[in-house]
Amino acid sequence: MSDYEYSEQEEIFSQVLRAGRRTYFFDVRSTKAGDYYLTVTESKKFTHDDGSFHYKKHKIYLYKEDFNEFNEMLAKATDYIINEKGEEVISERHQKDYQKPSEVATTVDDTESKSTDSFTDVSFDDI
Repeated sequence: MSDYEYSEQEEIFSQVLRAGRRTYFFDVRSTKAGDYYLTVTESKKFTHDDGSFHYKKHKIYLYKEDFNEFNEMLAKATDYIINEKGEEVISERHQKDYQKPSEVATTVDDTESKSTDSFTDVSFDDI
């Protein structure tokens, strides 16, 4: 039996969550002993300047004996985030032209000083 056939045989249940450049796969698989475990895979697409692309994948394996504690910690962590920052998603950071607030302040200051400089460059002798 090839690795591909074994891989297909052991996958029991699957769900996919697409989230922008990331895709999350939740797969229930079977151990050699016939028990089930969960794999969570994050796949992220990277595009090169020439238009070609590649994916980076990160995977965690979660076994039944860890489900309760994992669920508790995940719930606590997500509740903390929602309580501290709310449910609104701050998405500007993920845009290509995103600038950190400190960069925006510098850009605005530069623009203001340039417009002020050009304004004060007026010669009153010309009036």
